[in-house]
Amino acid sequence: MTLQSKPEAFTDVAVIDADTHYAEPYDLWTSRATGSWKDRVPQVKEVDGELAWFMDGDVRMGPAFASCTIRKDGSKAYGMEMTTWKFEEIFDGAWDAKARVAYMDEAGITAQICYPNLLGFGNQKGMNVDAELRLVITKIYNDALAEFQADSGNRIYPMAMVPWWDMKDALAEVERCRAMGLRGLNTHSQPHNNGLPDLGDEHWNPLWEFCEDTGMPVNFHIGGGFSSAEWFGEGHWPSFTPTEKLAYGSSSLFFANYQLFANIFISRWLERHPKLKLVSVESGVGWIPFMLEAVEFQMREARSDYQLSPTEIFARQIYGCSWFERKHLVADAHKVGIDNVMFQTDFPHPVCLYPDALEYMADAAAQFTDEERAKVFGGNAAKVYNIDTASLG
Repeated sequence: MTLQSKPEAFTDVAVIDADTHYAEPYDLWTSRATGSWKDRVPQVKEVDGELAWFMDGDVRMGPAFASCTIRKDGSKAYGMEMTTWKFEEIFDGAWDAKARVAYMDEAGITAQICYPNLLGFGNQKGMNVDAELRLVITKIYNDALAEFQADSGNRIYPMAMVPWWDMKDALAEVERCRAMGLRGLNTHSQPHNNGLPDLGDEHWNPLWEFCEDTGMPVNFHIGGGFSSAEWFGEGHWPSFTPTEKLAYGSSSLFFANYQLFANIFISRWLERHPKLKLVSVESGVGWIPFMLEAVEFQMREARSDYQLSPTEIFARQIYGCSWFERKHLVADAHKVGIDNVMFQTDFPHPVCLYPDALEYMADAAAQFTDEERAKVFGGNAAKVYNIDTASLG
């Protein structure tokens, strides 16, 4: 990659990428686990000629490709090619902090928010092993990502994974992660599918109150639940090729967050937690005005009263992340609220904006005022995640 000149629209903008991912090295857990845990934590094994992730001995987690669509040399692949790569064939910036910061400097990006891959975007993929092992796995991940943040010089901000299945452990872990410098948490959007109360239940109040008191945002990444709407398995036509299934799935993952936030508004959950910051990650923003109007209309028709409208609550404490949208981004951002939209690239996943993310967005960015552009492409994320961009150089 060569140094890119920053498009004129971004000259004075400290750009924050509000959704990127970390490719977990094969030894992330085994190199940190101690004693008997070393054989039980996630690790890669070759079975029938295929590399796959396993935990607790023989519990298969999935194939061992890294969900990184960028080759070792920095060039981008498309479609399903990445599923054929071994870890050593992917771009170092997918997992190495210094290599990623070098890429960020080339791309004109000041800071990144970072999410996981292997454990699920809501830490929901370990429910078929015991809770004690799940907690060990979660804590090792958070330790490793706190190191990743430090190694980046606080340019990359991973979100803490929450052991949401146990409130005592969840509170202890988010407190520990905050002490390590992590700026937000990432959690499961559908705990009711695992025998726990739904997110609107008072069961969750201690966690939400902690986040209100500390200012830590709660992030809901698309694909952070278990419903069939989350993944590619249902909905696409049977005749589709793997790459067509990828296109369908990538175009449909947003629907679960639509359902999540409709539930949030109808439950009146946020009336009880006015200072709680929520983020809809990798969901886009164009659907949000439609969803807000639909929920308000249907609540009125159902005679379901609310203190503040969903539109007012969204403006007060919810944020959406946008990356591919540019044709209608300016109009949609005004409808959603300039203060509530954040830019992202989804690096280094398939369909990420790479390597010329700012060039891709330049025409749309130029249509904002200077103040609006500074908010959408960095200022809002700095506020949500408590990032002092001036200290980052």
